[in-house]
Amino acid sequence: MLPHDYPNWQTVYTYFRRWRIDGTWERINDQLRQWVRVVEERSPTPSMALLDSQSVKTGLPGAEQISVDGGKLVNGRKRHFLVDTIGLLLMVVVTAAGISDQQGARQVFERLGHKQQKFPRLVRILADGTYRGEAFMRWVMDGFRWILEVVLRSDEVKGFVVQPKRWVVERSFGWLLWSRRLSKDYERLPQMSEAFIYVAMIRIMLKRLA
Repeated sequence: MLPHDYPNWQTVYTYFRRWRIDGTWERINDQLRQWVRVVEERSPTPSMALLDSQSVKTGLPGAEQISVDGGKLVNGRKRHFLVDTIGLLLMVVVTAAGISDQQGARQVFERLGHKQQKFPRLVRILADGTYRGEAFMRWVMDGFRWILEVVLRSDEVKGFVVQPKRWVVERSFGWLLWSRRLSKDYERLPQMSEAFIYVAMIRIMLKRLA
């Protein structure tokens, strides 16, 4: 179902898959993110990031790594997001929805740790209450020298309240809904889901730079 001005679908898929495996989509995302930050008069690399997860239903019965998020009652996958303070993607890991937020965050940090030299200014990471716990915070500090700061809502305030800074990552989740392919998880493999998320963010940044 590609537009008619594209090559045949086998050729397009071959390049898409090849660039997923060799990390091309992720490298393009990293380069464009630096350019967007510079255009907006910021340092090319962030000093603070925001962490959160999003559970989505699956649209493919034969997909791998599918389970139920017991808290949100979603049968599908979970997207673990790390973004900078303007909502641009630093790292995404897609897992089965039943994986806890902290387990998913460990995978995010371990992947990011492999390219830690690209983020020399990163110090603080903000997250919600699902990531709290002294053992987890100590693991982040000892392994990566990042400060995990949990931002909790006030018990005195009723109803929905926008949390300082943390709303940015929620907006990034909303951006994904502009891409119909990401309204659910339609991919057989979670790695393909990650690739499509990078492509969606690349599209957003190219429109900012155009």
